Amino acid sequence: MSSNNDKEFDLFITDLNGNLRGKRLPASALGKVFEEGVKLPRSVLGFDFWGDDVLENGLVFDTGDSDGICMPVTDQAVDVPWAEKPRSQILAMMSNPDGTPFGADPRQVLSGIVKRFKAIGLTPVMATELEFYLMDGESDETQRPKPPVLSEGHGRRLTETDCYSIDEMDGLSSFFAEVREVCEIQGVPADTIISELGPGQFEINLNHVADPLAAGDQAILFKRLIKGISRKHGYASTFMAKPYAQNSGNGFHVHFSLIDEAGNNVFDNGTEEGADILKYAVAGLMNTMADGMLTFAPHMNSYRRFMAGAHAPTFASWGYENRTVAIRIPESPCVARRIEHRVSGADANPYLVLATILAGALYGIENKLMPPAAIVGDAYAEANRELSLPNKWDDATEIFASSDVLKEYLGDEFVRVFAAAKRQEQRKLSERISDIEYESYLGLL
Repeated sequence: MSSNNDKEFDLFITDLNGNLRGKRLPASALGKVFEEGVKLPRSVLGFDFWGDDVLENGLVFDTGDSDGICMPVTDQAVDVPWAEKPRSQILAMMSNPDGTPFGADPRQVLSGIVKRFKAIGLTPVMATELEFYLMDGESDETQRPKPPVLSEGHGRRLTETDCYSIDEMDGLSSFFAEVREVCEIQGVPADTIISELGPGQFEINLNHVADPLAAGDQAILFKRLIKGISRKHGYASTFMAKPYAQNSGNGFHVHFSLIDEAGNNVFDNGTEEGADILKYAVAGLMNTMADGMLTFAPHMNSYRRFMAGAHAPTFASWGYENRTVAIRIPESPCVARRIEHRVSGADANPYLVLATILAGALYGIENKLMPPAAIVGDAYAEANRELSLPNKWDDATEIFASSDVLKEYLGDEFVRVFAAAKRQEQRKLSERISDIEYESYLGLL
């Protein structure tokens, strides 16, 4: 852990796009920050992806661009071991000046839905699985993905899929050893490491915790440390949803169960089928999946993951021990009965993914909804148009913006501000002429 002898520390919040925003401060300010927090404009949380103010229906004018108060969410800073000079970091959450939760802070959005579960005597237990690509170090400079060269062993470049390969991990053993070490330092409960379906693609699973806010914090810290450690080792890394057109995309799967005040898993009724409350949650997730697609797939590139046979679901579906569905009930001892949500891309904001999943589950539980029959076999072969998910970014934005369920469970302010940011991003990208347009038309028309 860090001490006051550190020269600097970063305090940051997470904006709606999952980008970190904050300040770098001298160590002498550490005590004051823990006592008083740090002021930042509330509009920072509603920036578009590139860090620009959202002027239409955003936060700049609504708030007068006034400050919110960013308070640390832990009682001490943690070390940043990959930094060249001694530095630590503090994760924070923004409140309004009067101390009330600021509705456009994604961590506050998650906190709000967790409180609704607490009010009915339930606590979500959650775990995240994040996929990422490790790339050649020149990828950051060229802005084009290139598979890495194994730094240990035979030094070959990873050009082919080699799923579950131990050899790949052996060739990157120093990198993964430091990832584990830093995860331990920063309190990120890393579990298994898996070589995935793309060249240089890996997945690291984080353990279940009975605190969704901690699960969100850990996912945020994990994404940052992967970036930092990869650069230290001469690599680049990305959580982009689909960096290679012909290779597997980066997914973000979430496992969760619910425990009562006595610590019992309420999804467990002693059978493999699970309790009715599990089915209520599944039905709620299916009913709200299209509404929440924008949080699961927040960027233009996100929608390249969703196609038949690409290990990303194209319609709301569920099943037992079936990886072709959107909502999987994994095979497990009854006491560990849980739901795996398989829709989100790794490019999404972890707080918003967790919040949207919990909102859908609670909607189903409170209304005692029941799902259709579980799918057995290939879900892609049984695509249901009535339950299809939006496969275009702008369509997902408009469905999200008009969702009464998400407004009720996650807040009007969040829905309005996030939709406004996405609309501005879409306008900016529509004004850019792509390389393929020039290559195809400039000299021929």
